[in-house]
Amino acid sequence: MPPRRHSASGYRGVRERPNGGFYAEIRSDDLRLSLGTYDTAHEAARAFDAAAWRLGRPRCQMNFQDVYTLQQTLDVAPPPRVNSAQDRAEHTARQRRLLVAQEDERVMAEWRRRHPEDVAYEQGYWTRRREDDRRRRKALTSAQADIVSAGGSSFFIEEDERWFDIWLSTSDDTNDDDDGADDWSDWD
Repeated sequence: MPPRRHSASGYRGVRERPNGGFYAEIRSDDLRLSLGTYDTAHEAARAFDAAAWRLGRPRCQMNFQDVYTLQQTLDVAPPPRVNSAQDRAEHTARQRRLLVAQEDERVMAEWRRRHPEDVAYEQGYWTRRREDDRRRRKALTSAQADIVSAGGSSFFIEEDERWFDIWLSTSDDTNDDDDGADDWSDWD
């Protein structure tokens, strides 16, 4: 029988998780024994070797051939992570929230597909809302400019971006027949 190929991590019994951790497991007869998740592939491989020694596997089936006794293996193997009841409860709660969020997204996509008029109404609402907010900000800065030009003090500080909006904003009350030419007759 040809020797087993190593996984992408480079070690026997070690797989890389999508989150960047490394998962170690060993098989014994028909059982698959989970050894936990580790920060590095090297730690996971050491945990695999410790389990292999306990199961009486030959050294040729281990990741590190430089260890000759079970005690040496246990000395260099990282301690297994302990998953408490609180860890399991937090994981379960996160999984439940994820499932609810996924179902919510699916239902909202179905709603948008079935009711395009609601989508159009919502988009129109938010467009009107942005325009109203812009008008309010413009009115505020215009009122502030009137106060300052009449000799009052400004409630804007110099670094406030709204202060620049007073001078940079454009007017909404331009005439439709305004060709953009400078007409200074209004200023007299």
